[in-house]
Parts: sequence; C-alpha cells; structure tokens
Amino acid sequence: MKLSELANGSSVMLGVIVAGYLSTTYVDQRFATASVPAQTTSPGSSACVDADGSWKNWLWPNVPALSPKCR
Repeated sequence: MKLSELANGSSVMLGVIVAGYLSTTYVDQRFATASVPAQTTSPGSSACVDADGSWKNWLWPNVPALSPKCR
C-alpha cells in the first residue's frame, strides 16, 4: 500500500464519519423534538399497556418488553 492510497482512504473515512455525525445531529434536532408529544402524565408514572393493546406513558417509538397492564 502506498502512502498516497493510505491518505486517500483515511480522508474518505474521515469524510464519511463527519457526514454521519452531521446528519445524525440534523435529524435529532429536526425530527426528534417534533415527534415527541408534550408529556401529560406525572414524571413518576411508568409505561403500561392499555386494554386495547396501546402503550400509555411512553414517549419513544421503542417500547419496553413485558410492561404491566394499566390500572
């Protein structure tokens, strides 16, 4: 491997890392705050499954497994 090939590969790798970081930051700022609804429950409440199977008290798209049923 020549030094010029190593430099070229390193610059491409650095470019990919920087582009990934910038796109992640952009997506977090642009969409994460817009998709999280205002919290209407008390801070101490935990996630639970309603009678119809929907999740309550959970702001994120991924849901914890084995959550209890809502009272």
